[in-house]
Amino acid sequence: MFCVFYARDQVSVAIFPTGCKRTSRAANAPAEPPPLSTVIDLRVSFLFFKLCYLIKTMSSGELYTLYRGLMFPKETHCAQSLKFAQEFTFKDDDVAVAVYPKSGTTWMQEILPLVLNGGDLTPIQTIPNWDRVPWLEEKRLSVVVDKLESPRGLVTHFPYHLMPPSFHTSKAKVIYLMRNPKDVVVSSYHFHKMAEFLETPATLDEFMEKFLQGRVMFGKWTDHVKSWRGTDLGDRIMYITYEEMVQDLPAALGRISDFLGRNLSEEATRKIAEHCSFNAMKNNRMSNFSLVPKKYMNSDTSPFLRKGIAGDWENHFSPEQLVSFTSVIRKEMEGESFSLPWSME
Repeated sequence: MFCVFYARDQVSVAIFPTGCKRTSRAANAPAEPPPLSTVIDLRVSFLFFKLCYLIKTMSSGELYTLYRGLMFPKETHCAQSLKFAQEFTFKDDDVAVAVYPKSGTTWMQEILPLVLNGGDLTPIQTIPNWDRVPWLEEKRLSVVVDKLESPRGLVTHFPYHLMPPSFHTSKAKVIYLMRNPKDVVVSSYHFHKMAEFLETPATLDEFMEKFLQGRVMFGKWTDHVKSWRGTDLGDRIMYITYEEMVQDLPAALGRISDFLGRNLSEEATRKIAEHCSFNAMKNNRMSNFSLVPKKYMNSDTSPFLRKGIAGDWENHFSPEQLVSFTSVIRKEMEGESFSLPWSME
């Protein structure tokens, strides 16, 4: 076997043979070289670990691109993809899900196509979620957009002011999904630890500070929520929370169905709820991100679909962190005309 040792500016590999009998040889006898296949395997493994090390030690400036004051991961976004998003043409029957990262995006990528097609499981069983309901702002959209059937489903982490002009002039509908920010920061912390293309947080304290200051991808949670809660979209927008979906998924599906004019039957609703349960999605290779190579998302560090519950923050926050976090959120939400459905105590 071999071990990899990380130092500040280098990677060292030590090789320890195993499974071989120890044999004696003359002190001055030349050592036999290892088989060529072993050398190649070790070099490939070394390069892989070196790549992971280099990515995880990159500065935030090397990992993210700055666009309109917000940080976007370079691995999934580029100047061309952001330009493509701004020039994207929304159709009147398109449906977008706007959501701050780690607030239930993957869940809605599972739910939306099933509601739109009346419960046909084909898309969630045959198409990866990033292709069946692609991100508006990511590189992948330009590759798959022509393959999307109407009505098209899209997701976006954009705040409202970054939506393209065609969105505002179309009749496209949008579902805004919110989640308790305390759970968002915990989920995001674990995601940053397993995503090899994101800056690795040293501690929850450090990450929480960056989260509250907006020094994370897509900026402040409070800014994102306020941007979408302050729109003039009227009946084109629906608001729903992650917690509502956890508490009563069939009821949440009913609300989504009514908003989109789908009028799902009880049987279709039951079927969709069953296939959109956490356990079903965790075992669905088209939804659990197991198709993504570990050099990008290392599930050995933390599974992508981790718990799928509300209130996990209670297992992570210290009393001091709770006071600090809630005081910042409360202050930044002062004066808003809407109330949050979670206690900020």
